[in-house]
Amino acid sequence: MKVLVTGATGFVGQHVVPLLLEHGYLVTAVARNEARARTFAWFNRVRFIRCDVHRLSGDPLKLYGQQDAVMHLAWPGLPNYKELFHFEKTLHSDYFFIKSLIEVGINHIIVTGTCFEYGMVNGPLSEALPTQPANPYALAKDVLRKFLETLQQQYTFTLQWARLFYMYGVGQNTSSLLAQLDNTIDSGGSSFNMSGGEQLRDYLPVQEVARRLVLLLRCPQCNGVVNICSGKPISVRCLVEQHLAKRAEEIQLNLGYYQYLDYEPMALWGDPSRFDRMTAGL
Repeated sequence: MKVLVTGATGFVGQHVVPLLLEHGYLVTAVARNEARARTFAWFNRVRFIRCDVHRLSGDPLKLYGQQDAVMHLAWPGLPNYKELFHFEKTLHSDYFFIKSLIEVGINHIIVTGTCFEYGMVNGPLSEALPTQPANPYALAKDVLRKFLETLQQQYTFTLQWARLFYMYGVGQNTSSLLAQLDNTIDSGGSSFNMSGGEQLRDYLPVQEVARRLVLLLRCPQCNGVVNICSGKPISVRCLVEQHLAKRAEEIQLNLGYYQYLDYEPMALWGDPSRFDRMTAGL
């Protein structure tokens, strides 16, 4: 089975690609930075194409070749969730890119969404809830999903909208919580500035996120939104303390140094039951 992966060198993509190869998929990996792609062990095992998917012209078949499925992970400009370019530019470019793939016959589309689509709603969050995005990034993702669902009225294809919750692991953005904590530890810091830590969040290791995305490829008959989450809320403070214990480090936590973010509810976690039903027995 041939799979096109966009954002192959991103946080999620760099873990998805080797897992696809491990399961025998033929991978065409797409990213803008070939030099970065070459740093990954999987580079010589894929067909790599350096390009910006938002600046394409012409027949995508000539560039990518025939594909059985696409896993669209690319989305520029994160984690700047409040920037207007998400819906002013990226939304429309993303839609026309995906539409071009559908028009040439790719009938299995996996796109990563975000738990921010639910808005300022405290968990547990199921796919049946209405979306109420509260920042430009979430709005753009939510509208893209609706565009693609409307496109299904004219084209026959499976759309699996994988709504990601919180993740951690190798390759995470340097501004993310645990990456900053690791940097503080590695630089010999004695204290770590953070929020009050009372927020409840739903975290998965990025390797597990990748595993679940790959599982979706194996159930192309399943259509619609699916949460990629643990279903187990954990406080941010507890997450930090667990990470310190895992690294056998003791650092003073400067709780309350940062205010809570105004685009996140205090308690959110996902309901993974739909994903569990879709992938049961796989």
